Amino acid sequence: MGKDMNDEAFEEQVPESLALVSETSEGPQELQEEEKTSRYELAAEFGSTLRLPEGIDVNPGDIDIEFADETMIINMGPQHPSTHGVLRLMMELDGEVILRTKPVVGYLHTGMEKTGEGLTYLQGPTNVTRMDYLAPLSNELVFSMATEKLLGLEMPDRVTWIRMLMVELNRCASHLMWMATNGMDLGSSSMMIYGFREREMILSFFEKVTGLRMNHNYIRPGGVAADLPDGWEDDVLSIIETIPGRLDEYDELLTGQPIFRERVDNVGIITAEQAIALSATGPILRSTGVAWDLRRDMPYLNYDQVEFDVIVGSIGDCFDRYSVRLNEIRESLRIIAQIADKMPSGDYKIQDKKVTPPPRMRIDESMEALIHHFKIYTEGFKVPEGEVYVAIESPRGEIGCYMVSDGSAKPYRMHIRGPSFVNLQTLPTMLRGGIIADAIAAISSVDPVMGEVDR
Repeated sequence: MGKDMNDEAFEEQVPESLALVSETSEGPQELQEEEKTSRYELAAEFGSTLRLPEGIDVNPGDIDIEFADETMIINMGPQHPSTHGVLRLMMELDGEVILRTKPVVGYLHTGMEKTGEGLTYLQGPTNVTRMDYLAPLSNELVFSMATEKLLGLEMPDRVTWIRMLMVELNRCASHLMWMATNGMDLGSSSMMIYGFREREMILSFFEKVTGLRMNHNYIRPGGVAADLPDGWEDDVLSIIETIPGRLDEYDELLTGQPIFRERVDNVGIITAEQAIALSATGPILRSTGVAWDLRRDMPYLNYDQVEFDVIVGSIGDCFDRYSVRLNEIRESLRIIAQIADKMPSGDYKIQDKKVTPPPRMRIDESMEALIHHFKIYTEGFKVPEGEVYVAIESPRGEIGCYMVSDGSAKPYRMHIRGPSFVNLQTLPTMLRGGIIADAIAAISSVDPVMGEVDR
């Protein structure tokens, strides 16, 4: 310390330092002791009132909830790569047994939805692409589709197929990243190396098409930023020929491995009823046996013109979620092969001067094109008044974009239904009754991306 502090001055400092504890508290977000927690909240935590028919009321005091006599509340983590200081899990433990869990979020808050209301519709994809940074193209797609629905635009056929190609490759890359990090979480460092190896092939293709490995700003209202480069078919063919054999290696490395199976079999179980009540989507919902996939059940783009299977599990444990994602990579590769065969020629963006800027070469030749380019990029384009909700199937489940237009060049309101945020609700149900070691597997199996949670 710079100078001596007498006892009296030190005592004056104590209350201030203790006050810091309350100042840094997350308040109601934090997990409280049982006697400080309302019966309504306890009933919700234990799944007693997940979903009730309209008009029916249940007195939480009638619900019998038993607790151990001596418990402790601890902070869990960070453990998973996606939770390095941005997802806080508070747990009430009886020894090593988890009685209650509460996810605390908000540490990565970027305000992307509010930021989106200050950007033009053309600038919007640069903002939303950073939410789920493992599936940036899905973010761009849902934003662009919502904007185009407000504008009443119909995309050229080639645009639709290019978008399908890119988001399916992105689904593979996202699931490969999950395979890698899930393997590392459970002690398989080899899986971490292999997952990144295969993902690198896809990211290299993205870099060739968009100029970037992630956060592409490639899918935009009105089409895509650029056409596919020459030789793209060879690159895609290399991907769909190489990765299936590598997936078989994953099967051999993990699926039948006794230690891996002990860590995931019957761990983190969630039932179909619980998953539906908690609004879970994607691999978490499908792992319970519910075959719900927006690509098949509410088709968008040209998904009704390709063949693929919806992969489902049986009991909703960590192994089912692993199996669903592993086999979804195979199905996405199957879709990609069909897209490559069906890819038509034509425009890569809509030829509407009100929405899309002129070709780069025209700017050097025409003052009118230069003015057009300048106005599009500085003022944007106006969108008719209205509101819309568009949803697509991202690697983590249903990502939706709710957008309200007031007739200007910027959204009046924008809200994203992030699947990672909703899926985190399933953690208390998955973890209840398990032990701390099981929590590592369960957290990883949810595959949360916190950039999407703290929008």
